[in-house]
Amino acid sequence: MSGSVISARDLIGRGYNKWWHARNFYKINKGSRGSKKSWNQQTEIIAKMMAYPWMNWVVARRYATTLRDSVYVGLKAAANRLGASELWRFTTSPMEATYLPTGQKILFRGFDDAIKLTSIQLERGTLTHVWIEEAYELESRDKLDTLVEGLRGELPKGAYRQVVMTFNPWSEHHWIKAAFYDKESPDVLAITTTYKCNEFLDAATVNRYERLYQENPRRARIVCDGEWGKAEGLVYNNVTYRPIDPGEVRKLPIQIGLDFGYTHDPTALTVNYVDEERKILYITDEHYERGMLSDDIADMIRRKGYENAVIIGDCAEGRLIEELRRKGIRRLKACEKGADSIRQGIDQLLTYRIVCDSSLRNTREEFESYAYEQDKLTGKFTNKPIDADNHIMDALRYSLQCGRRSLKVKTFSGGI
Repeated sequence: MSGSVISARDLIGRGYNKWWHARNFYKINKGSRGSKKSWNQQTEIIAKMMAYPWMNWVVARRYATTLRDSVYVGLKAAANRLGASELWRFTTSPMEATYLPTGQKILFRGFDDAIKLTSIQLERGTLTHVWIEEAYELESRDKLDTLVEGLRGELPKGAYRQVVMTFNPWSEHHWIKAAFYDKESPDVLAITTTYKCNEFLDAATVNRYERLYQENPRRARIVCDGEWGKAEGLVYNNVTYRPIDPGEVRKLPIQIGLDFGYTHDPTALTVNYVDEERKILYITDEHYERGMLSDDIADMIRRKGYENAVIIGDCAEGRLIEELRRKGIRRLKACEKGADSIRQGIDQLLTYRIVCDSSLRNTREEFESYAYEQDKLTGKFTNKPIDADNHIMDALRYSLQCGRRSLKVKTFSGGI
């Protein structure tokens, strides 16, 4: 290891001391945005493998296609943060990481490849640890148990096995809540972390989170407090999440909506393809970013390959729409709004089965928090949605006003 020794404690900061020292078989961490849960786990894996020569990990997500741009990149970055990158070899075929001094391994797997989950073997040592990132994507405990069954074999003295799960909470009806949070077990450490334990966040991000308590308490419960989302009163109950193969939508007409923001609100782009015959709407891409000027927006649209598509933007920003047209986004049009356009757009979207690509985090957060207002006297839900943190929801409604045509694009998904 070159240079001075880097302290993992200094890299992680406060809030995870008990987590690092726990040896419970299950360690479960649900957390808010900005709570350091993934950063912490990446650092923990690299640091502990260098400390314990018997430790080997499988790092898993629900879908193998999401591994490379998330946990694989994150663990590679963690080795670099710890000043140990020259001691590790990361390969993509096969996707694995090797600690060179001992030959210890990190294997990367997706739960959509059952054979690889049930036949995990190592040249040296035995599998001891599992990290499941975005564990909320697992539809049932059966998938978890399939992987846990691979944790077998004799361990050296002092060694232990462990299954780690990290995720952002969504619905209170998810099986993880009942399995690990609603009852206590000596085998389980189940914690909740929030942005408040992250001393590395900048002031603007903290202020944005804290405003959310006033602007949208329901969304703040998930985004700021790391608590389970309430299923009651949601506007859309017709959405499922999974990776969408480009071949599924290649011949379908594209629809793109654009909602504008700047300081406090993001500029939000949503891209979907519509199968009218089967009444399925596939959401494949998003962009979600504050502080974007017209040049930034035009560059983003070109980079994603949508400059030749019809895009429907918020008609309240007529000057910005004209600026973007002059910058080459010539098929950008203003949406049409009427007295009941929100209700009509929602009703139209509810006629589809919506399939959202599982990589679109911001889209999912809005779907899981976009709810109807409650009557203050009766507590009953009205037919009026809460007008807060609904930027992708608005862009999605605008997109319905696109013409029906297909488009070949340079990229498929991976919005900010």
